[in-house]
Amino acid sequence: MNRREFTSSRKLDHLRICLDEHIESGSTGFDDIRLVHEALPDCDMDRLSLETRFLGHNLGSPLFISAMTGGHPETKDVNAVLGEIAGEFDLGIGVGSQRAAIENPELADTFSIVREKAPDTFIVGNLGIVQLRDHGIEWAERAVEMIDADALAIHLNFLQEAIQPEGDHDAGGCYAALRELCRDLKVPVIVKETGSGISYETGIRCFGAGAACVDIGGYGGSSWALIESHRSGSVAGKEDLHLKGLGERFGEWGLPTVVSLYETTRCGGPVIASGGIRSGIDITKALVMGAHLAGMALPLLKPACEGPDVLRETIRTIHQELRISMFLTGKTRISELPQARWYLTGKTREMIENLPGGDRIGH
Repeated sequence: MNRREFTSSRKLDHLRICLDEHIESGSTGFDDIRLVHEALPDCDMDRLSLETRFLGHNLGSPLFISAMTGGHPETKDVNAVLGEIAGEFDLGIGVGSQRAAIENPELADTFSIVREKAPDTFIVGNLGIVQLRDHGIEWAERAVEMIDADALAIHLNFLQEAIQPEGDHDAGGCYAALRELCRDLKVPVIVKETGSGISYETGIRCFGAGAACVDIGGYGGSSWALIESHRSGSVAGKEDLHLKGLGERFGEWGLPTVVSLYETTRCGGPVIASGGIRSGIDITKALVMGAHLAGMALPLLKPACEGPDVLRETIRTIHQELRISMFLTGKTRISELPQARWYLTGKTREMIENLPGGDRIGH
């Protein structure tokens, strides 16, 4: 199997593991957030607006369909459903890593189907920071062109790389490559973590490099350490117990999503909250904390595999949860949610209080 075939095969491995195995890590911290109930809201719940604006684009709601898949022929149908529903609800959507299709252009339609199904919606391309460093802006431009992307996410996945059988362990030069890309690319750059969260210090560096946004990808949702732990059993046709054990031990590594969100919303730029967001209530809590959008992947993947009708109903349920949560905080627009009162309890509060400058919690 050559390199481009191996990359494509790995994408299918990841998709199957996400569908068939338990890959979620521990607590995001959202259970420790309490929104202050407004017992006498002065608004009509059925007339609340979920519309929002992000990076110059009008969106139907702050729900962002996070990067999931692409890069193998069997993933095209899933992306077609995701694109169809994103277009129907006017939701922002990100595609999975486009490396496989850059290496093998025959796979480009597994990604471009999203733009075909959603010609007018906000679509985010996806490329790993190691590939950016190694191949430069040419690969970034090809990723954007492939799907006519409105922005490009550069994903950070060094935990996954560290325990992946074929992972890249050299992070040298990546920050310089990011800085050059932000300077030269014609669309906004989003820096995206993939399950371990972004700290305040890293957020400052990303915005300092010129990133338009950070997508925190915090701990508490899908764990790439656990995914690679499952995958290690099939690499080279035999179980690699060493890598499997590493994946299991690092399955609890990272900043919980709420802690990462607290950190990055102090950095001065737009933030997408992602990592274990599982309901419209979680979305509300993330927006109250200062996120601009909230990304979901795994909760939408299985419905997407069942078809557009199932995914459509899932989105409607999430939106209804968001609408009810807004109503019960007395807010009529998404832009008003940061004014809602909230407080933090439990272990998440303890973690934040022990961070530098972590004395302001809730309001």
